[in-house]
Amino acid sequence: MKKIVLACLLLGLSLGLQAQTDFIHKNISDEASCRIWVNNKLEAMTLKQKIGQLFIHTVAPYTTQQNKQNIADAVKEYGVGGLLFSGGEVQKQIELTNYAQSMADIPLLITFDGEWGLAMRLKGTPSFPRNRVLGCIQNDTLIYDYGKEVARQLREIGVHVNFAPVADIDNNPKNPVINTRSFGSDRDLVARKVLAYSKGLEDGGVLAVCKHFPGHGDTEVDSHKALPVLPFSRERLDSIELYPFRKAIEAGVGGIMVGHLNIPVLDNKAASVSHNIVTELLKNELGFKGMVFTDALEMKGISNTPYVSAQALAAGNDMVLAPRNLKRELDGVLKAVKEGKITEQQIDEKCRKVLTYKYAFGLNKRPSVDTENVMSRIKRAYTDNLMNNVKKSAVTVIKDSDEMLPLDLSLSGTVVLNVSSTLSETYPFFNKINKTYPVTWLHANLDSLQYLKKRITPAQRVIVAVYSSKIEKYRKILTDLAKGKPTILVCFNSHKVLQNMQDVVAQSSAVILAHSDDKVVQEFVADALLGNQKVDGRLSVDLNDEYKAGVGVVVDPDRPRRYKPEEFGMNSKVLSRIDSIAEYGIERGAYPGCHVLVWKNGYQVYNKCFGTHTYESQRKVRENDLYDLASLTKTTATLLAVMKLYDEGKINLTDKISDYVPMLKSTDKKNITIQQLLYHESGLPAYLPFYMKAIDSKSCKGGMYKKYRDANHKVKVGNALYICTDYDFLPEWVAEKDTAGYTLKISDNIYVKPEFKDVVLQEIADANLKGHSYRYSCLNFMLLKEAVEKISGMSMDKYLEDNFYKPMGLVHTLYNPLNRYDKDEIVPTVKEDFLRRGPVHGYVHDEAAAMLGGVSGNAGLFSTAREVATIYQMLLDKGVMGDRRYLSRATCELFLTMKSKNSRRGLGFDKPDPNNPDDGYCAPETPASVFGHTGFTGTCAWADPDNDLVYVFLCNRIYPNPCDRKNLMKLKIRPAIQQTIYQALMK
Repeated sequence: MKKIVLACLLLGLSLGLQAQTDFIHKNISDEASCRIWVNNKLEAMTLKQKIGQLFIHTVAPYTTQQNKQNIADAVKEYGVGGLLFSGGEVQKQIELTNYAQSMADIPLLITFDGEWGLAMRLKGTPSFPRNRVLGCIQNDTLIYDYGKEVARQLREIGVHVNFAPVADIDNNPKNPVINTRSFGSDRDLVARKVLAYSKGLEDGGVLAVCKHFPGHGDTEVDSHKALPVLPFSRERLDSIELYPFRKAIEAGVGGIMVGHLNIPVLDNKAASVSHNIVTELLKNELGFKGMVFTDALEMKGISNTPYVSAQALAAGNDMVLAPRNLKRELDGVLKAVKEGKITEQQIDEKCRKVLTYKYAFGLNKRPSVDTENVMSRIKRAYTDNLMNNVKKSAVTVIKDSDEMLPLDLSLSGTVVLNVSSTLSETYPFFNKINKTYPVTWLHANLDSLQYLKKRITPAQRVIVAVYSSKIEKYRKILTDLAKGKPTILVCFNSHKVLQNMQDVVAQSSAVILAHSDDKVVQEFVADALLGNQKVDGRLSVDLNDEYKAGVGVVVDPDRPRRYKPEEFGMNSKVLSRIDSIAEYGIERGAYPGCHVLVWKNGYQVYNKCFGTHTYESQRKVRENDLYDLASLTKTTATLLAVMKLYDEGKINLTDKISDYVPMLKSTDKKNITIQQLLYHESGLPAYLPFYMKAIDSKSCKGGMYKKYRDANHKVKVGNALYICTDYDFLPEWVAEKDTAGYTLKISDNIYVKPEFKDVVLQEIADANLKGHSYRYSCLNFMLLKEAVEKISGMSMDKYLEDNFYKPMGLVHTLYNPLNRYDKDEIVPTVKEDFLRRGPVHGYVHDEAAAMLGGVSGNAGLFSTAREVATIYQMLLDKGVMGDRRYLSRATCELFLTMKSKNSRRGLGFDKPDPNNPDDGYCAPETPASVFGHTGFTGTCAWADPDNDLVYVFLCNRIYPNPCDRKNLMKLKIRPAIQQTIYQALMK
């Protein structure tokens, strides 16, 4: 069948609307036929018939003669444009749909209120989770697939419009009507899920209708019973309530439902009958061109309004939903037209829009829904698989403070304590675990408290599996046992049940919210505990003040477990001193937050996050937060690629870089070797301000630099030195909006031509050399990147992704992280940057790397502490990770041990300086065999082959301004932590 096509509505129909984008597809083969059909129908209709097309009548789910007569009256006598089915059974709805369509002069729009699919209204149909559960899912493609499957099922029963998704933000726990119907309490999360679900619906041929505009989340009154009030400022509405709707409109969603809400700052009328809200705000200001529906007019929040349908249509709504008295409301609209409150032209425009949508659905021909095997068509194997994947993907590990997950199967003495009403509901979880890992099984409802205490006391750890919502009888024992021994709390129930167990949550070592006790979910959680499944859900709403929306611990089968340091010859009490060092750095303003990770023998012995993303933010640093690695890129990216090519015999240390960068052949750089670049002995300058070639120097008001700050020189770049921020870019290189040919995005609104790379290389070719003694230079690794790409025939980011990051499972290690992750998952780097004219967040800080589009040999990589450690552990293990070899042993030994005769440098790696042990990079105790690197943004990674140690420190020390953030170096935080690690080694 034809998909919903707003374009048809727009072309040649004299409505003055403009096409929107992704959600509405141009899929009408003959636009002229659409125009002719709509015009013919409109010309043949009376005013009353046109008005009838704007009404959607509610249908009871009964096939009785009386109900059929009610349908016949609505269709034949009043000529309604659509029907809304209120519930019942599939077979009966199809029968009533076919009955209604058979007598309609113009086929009907069949609408449905299926926020979580058919099961919201129809018995015996596939039951997907509520939106609050879906909000925990990180894979938005799964939400899209879910929306598309719901659309398919709706089309099987003849439905064209789904009054979903809910775009309200669940930011008021006292809200009696929205709560679990919302995707969550974070506006960005809600917007993403709304877009994914809406796109799925509309790609599946069903109109998505986002509701309840302009936002019903922060209310404490149910609009079914009374009119809620939103007493907020316009600024607040813009930043919270309107945000998901604005994003949906920008993306081209086809329908919006206006709620019955009183918003004094916008109008003293309810939103659904407010011209200020429907026409001025929704249509004119936000630019919505799709179909506007009212919420059900029979609801008590609006039903007492006289001639409510007439007021709703006058306000700008296109169709009115479920008025209490159809005849009275139709007559009310006729009366309003006669009195001039609504013009006939307005009625014509609305009717034209409705007819055009009908044509887009194929309703220019009389439809008939197939009644054969309908339930088997709805319930397919794919449907079950999708539902199972949705439920499993929503499972969320809220905490894992002792990093017990996955379980260490070498430890015995585990007890599973079930809190449930029946034994049978616990079998899937227990049987799945017990098959692989024998456990003791106790049942709280059958065993006495005294018996439970006796059996639990000798246990090494306890898994509490909660199925029932009635836990008061067991609250004390659950809290006590969690205090006394490692406890994993698994809630096979709702978020609300877990909220009622705050004391148990606080005492438990690990907490898992599974949302349901479905067999597939129980078995999935068991598999995750056994280390066979990955869990990556995040809370969609706050659990309490500590565990807020967005919290979630990723548990991966490959996740390194944090063992007791003593198992590997380290003193945990000494290691704990790292806490005070890291916290001291925050107190002294060295950085707003950091992540410290230590591995011994390939196992995690210390892993903690401290502080927040910025000094202004309350967003705590989390394990999976991405940092700009700065020059740590040299060893975690460029050097890996060089080692791989060396391994394959495609590059040699004695090769000349000019063999790979031809423009160097006619310069004094022609004989520089790969080894000299790796040792930083090329003689190239430390850095070059390439970006100046993209700036119109004549436009700099007051010159490029000043010794004091003023309105034009706001960014400090040195002691008593400020750089101009009020300048123009040269248009031949830079555009300040998305423009054809300017494909390298270096900030939210600055784009660079890819040909600027030639300018960069020419600048390097023209640079002055300074002998071949040691001189650290980022230019060396920029040239190595060119060699990698020349030899491999691939961009370096693609080469690394294919040969290292992807096969190693390093999903958080990448260039240009905004292509994959949201800003909330990336730690901001600086608050104000002169080149980007604002914050640098998710884009590389290094200006040279930025001007190359974020992919460079000297900087540009983003990653997490765990994934940086994984790379260094692979190098420690001589090129092997798991059952795969990435580099040969010989290559690793060469690159990890070779050292320059002129400096402390190794082949690409930094190393300790035995002649200057207090240089501030490494601790004095650091063995000479150690290799690693640091980064300007505050990062470092060091690996110790002698002790099989990996130490990673990530922070954003240059926030908010690089020139004012020198305390990390002055306080020697990084070497102090490294020194503590060596002190913790028990001799």
